[in-house]
Amino acid sequence: MNITLAKSDLISALQIVSKGLSTKPQTPILSGIYMTAKEGQLELQSTNYELGFIVTIPAEIHTIGTAVLPGKYLTEFARKLPAEEVSIDTGSSDGLAVIRSGSARFTLRTMEVSDFPVLHRMEGTLQFTIKDRTLARLVKKSTFACLREEQRDRRPIFTGCQLEVEGKEVTFAATNVHRLAVKSELLEEDAGQIRIIIPAKFLEEVTRTITGDVPTDIHVTCSYNQISMSSGSIYMTSRLIEGAFPDYRRVIPQEENIRTRVTLDAATFASAVERASLIARTDQYNIVKLAFEQGLMRISSNSPEIGEAEETIAAEVTGDDVTIAFNASYLMDAVKSLDSDTFILSLQGANAQGMNLSPITIREEADPNYIYVVTPVRTH
Repeated sequence: MNITLAKSDLISALQIVSKGLSTKPQTPILSGIYMTAKEGQLELQSTNYELGFIVTIPAEIHTIGTAVLPGKYLTEFARKLPAEEVSIDTGSSDGLAVIRSGSARFTLRTMEVSDFPVLHRMEGTLQFTIKDRTLARLVKKSTFACLREEQRDRRPIFTGCQLEVEGKEVTFAATNVHRLAVKSELLEEDAGQIRIIIPAKFLEEVTRTITGDVPTDIHVTCSYNQISMSSGSIYMTSRLIEGAFPDYRRVIPQEENIRTRVTLDAATFASAVERASLIARTDQYNIVKLAFEQGLMRISSNSPEIGEAEETIAAEVTGDDVTIAFNASYLMDAVKSLDSDTFILSLQGANAQGMNLSPITIREEADPNYIYVVTPVRTH
């Protein structure tokens, strides 16, 4: 393989495919980037068996061919090359790739091409197209509710979002057992029917990588164990998470059980919760207590070792007075996902001690297709 290409194109491609490199690979080849030069293009691939990336960029092809180069060093070299044009030649018999740019010359030891698990564009059982902005909204309002990746050994199924497609409607649902986020959008065309669980980290990576300043279509292909999303020169693929997602609809409070509705200013509420959590986060559960009365909400927290915090903010309260406690992080995460200046917090009835122990919902008037459910914390 002998090629010449623009340094900016090479760097842009490497920034994407380097995300698929294994940092501590059991198989050394997974730290490499697979490169194929043909027909005026250079295709770069990386995979760690869970995530895979293919990026195609223009290049002047002097000799067609394939090579695998160490991804970390290739990326670092490319960023520091002095000229705007780069040449890569892997044709030598000593197993070295020669990289030239201006007056600089580097060599990198190539890796065995036949060892690389080459990615092939999948042909799934279901395919549809979604606008990048639409996918970004689905991801923003769902993935934050998943179990964190470092906790995946406990319940791997909850590190992903369930994707449901029913005709033109697509729904993302995410939960970590203590909270649930459900967001729906409409597609432009009927996409059939499917229900799969996609790793949240893949969805977040897709929106970071593909969503840009110019609106674009994202082509989605699904099979029983894999999903791919692509747009233009970028193709991304991921394994699906195996298992049965819980019937989340059962935990969404029914309208007839709502006893109190509270309309709050999102920014004011978030600031108050954040201040209260300065005290609350010293406890592993990060508990803040909310008390709703006519015209106001009182938020408080305390720590025997640190002190106490209490603050009152304006609130439009309809229904019974009630007191309820939460993990502060779960509240702040929800408010960050909102697109409106205000939101509606709905509560079910309190117990005999005036405490509410039933899940509450957070909604926006401007987005009826989004709901966030969170379970309160029992306090003494």
